[in-house]
Amino acid sequence: MAATRPWSPIPIEESGESLEPLPPSLWRLEPHPYVCLGAPYGPGASPFRLRTGVVARLLAADAALAAGPEGWRLAIFDAWRPVAVQRFMVEHSIAAECRARDLDPKHADPAAQQAVVEAVARFWAEPSLNPATPPPHSTGGAVDLTLADANGRPLAMGGAIDAIGPVSEPDHFAAAAAANPASEAAHWHHRRDRLAAVMAAAGFARHPNEWWHFSHGDQLWAWRRGETKAHYGRAPA
Repeated sequence: MAATRPWSPIPIEESGESLEPLPPSLWRLEPHPYVCLGAPYGPGASPFRLRTGVVARLLAADAALAAGPEGWRLAIFDAWRPVAVQRFMVEHSIAAECRARDLDPKHADPAAQQAVVEAVARFWAEPSLNPATPPPHSTGGAVDLTLADANGRPLAMGGAIDAIGPVSEPDHFAAAAAANPASEAAHWHHRRDRLAAVMAAAGFARHPNEWWHFSHGDQLWAWRRGETKAHYGRAPA
């Protein structure tokens, strides 16, 4: 599963900010999908927690959206993710991608198996226990989210969160939107851009391969923003 991440060499100077529960004013997509799969969060450990500074920025982004002409809101899909859950979900995603490609992992040829692992690695970070290379979600600085309308209904974004493939890339629908501004693809592209803009204004950086993933303070954020160091390492449970 090991894959080189351009942000991995960035040093971490831990801020010491604690994880805190997301406030009720931030909408959540529940039931939480990984909990439903049996992911090992541990007794009483909620995925809906983030670093204090990240929560404050999410609240600012949500308020900016709500004040806009559409009255849209953020809807949180996933937040803090311990390394054990990261490992569980990587294994689950590899198995799911094998099924999607009609591969039997026990009998598929090595090249086909490696292709699956590489496809999954574009979207799922290695479940590293090395304190110098924590998976982004394990830091409490990364969040997966989408847009919802004023009544809390998630908006169509042109692809599901966690989808493996080009449809998840932020600008996947850019060409189609330019060719036909009235198309459904144009609506999806506009919504992805709107989400990115409001999150950037609140101090977040988007994952290059995932329209739904945003970070503040972790190594990915530092790399995307040209910062010399990250503020969040792996967070304690």
